[in-house]
Amino acid sequence: MKYSICVSGAASGNTVGQSKQEAEEVGIAIARAGHIITTGATIGLPYHAARAAHKEGGMSIGFSPATSLKEHVLKYRLPIGFYDFVNFTGLNYVGRDAYLVQSSDAVITIGGRFGTLHEFTTALENGTICGVLLGSGGTADVIEELMELLEAPHKHLVLYDNDPTSLVSKITDKLDEQYKDIDTSEIAYQWYLNDGGGKASG
Repeated sequence: MKYSICVSGAASGNTVGQSKQEAEEVGIAIARAGHIITTGATIGLPYHAARAAHKEGGMSIGFSPATSLKEHVLKYRLPIGFYDFVNFTGLNYVGRDAYLVQSSDAVITIGGRFGTLHEFTTALENGTICGVLLGSGGTADVIEELMELLEAPHKHLVLYDNDPTSLVSKITDKLDEQYKDIDTSEIAYQWYLNDGGGKASG
């Protein structure tokens, strides 16, 4: 299956310079695995990951806090140019974060500050598989400790690794296990159209 994997990380701050290369490697790994990268259509680490995935030939979808392209560029001053599609949510940053997470099959945390922590906790409360790139600084390097201190839910859904490619592979395996009961083959689709689902309408 093609999964949508969100890359969450700092838009600015120390971890952007520290982990730019790792973010690019995550984007490349997502593209090479044939998955779709989703981000907050923002700058910083998500930008580097999305741009690298796009250059690698992968599909990139951005979720903007803005209501339109004009607002995205002029009000929020966010990038364009390497997304296959931008969803202009109009939900500002907090609402955008929740929408982004719920639209993704998994979330990878790289570096980050409080906004990244918000996306991680939203994903965890939502029961979404989370990958944490250890050694990337900021939020990513304190999550494991916070999970213990705050008695976090769904600990089994959080995967840790310090290698970008290995982390994407672990997430793919976890998603394959989660969705193993779903048959996406052409045969199953034809069964739905012809027998199981009746005639398609509209």
